Amino acid sequence: MTADGPGFGLARRLAAEGVGTALLLAVVVGSGVMGEGLSGGNDAIALLLNTVSTGAGLFVLITLLGPVSGAHFNPLVTLLGAASGQLGRGEALARMAVQVAGAVAGVLLAHAMFDQPLAQVSGKGRDGAGQVLSEAVATFGLLMVIQLGARLAPGALAALVALYITAAYGFTASTSFANPAVTLARSLTDTFAGIAPASVPGFLAGQAAGAFAAALASSWLLKDHRARG
Repeated sequence: MTADGPGFGLARRLAAEGVGTALLLAVVVGSGVMGEGLSGGNDAIALLLNTVSTGAGLFVLITLLGPVSGAHFNPLVTLLGAASGQLGRGEALARMAVQVAGAVAGVLLAHAMFDQPLAQVSGKGRDGAGQVLSEAVATFGLLMVIQLGARLAPGALAALVALYITAAYGFTASTSFANPAVTLARSLTDTFAGIAPASVPGFLAGQAAGAFAAALASSWLLKDHRARG
């Protein structure tokens, strides 16, 4: 999401991506479990805790790990970096691999913290055209925030991403996954934050469509800014 800092080798960049994605999923899943346990069946309260925790966690993770790896934590962000020439193909593939592995590790960590079975499969269906459209909108917005923020307001990028995700939890029907690694990993938790494996393809399709639209839109909007730069 931000430019990699000088002096950080590939191993450290990959470690930052893996650890950051793991902690992000631990926040998402763990706060969902906590919220569901404390809310007495009130989904609105559970979602509120889940939302606030995720936004706060993102701000911290991006602020601290952004200077190391750029704090992508998302294969789509990494793909855009590779497409723009900021990342080589080999590093991009390695980043995506550690993002997925880190996301799964974060889910397992959340299960362990709450004394739940480590191996789970979600039974929470998130199906329908509205859910797919929501993921397209959520992903479009997230990548637009990242692309425009990195160019126009780099010092505020961590806050911009965290605030956008906090808002998108509330205004999208899907609660804004906007991340293939997150989506895949959340199919492995039968908790508040889960998604049934059968619902995953629709979410991935929506995310891909949103990412493609964001790449086109941000490139067009920033064309003059790049020319001046």
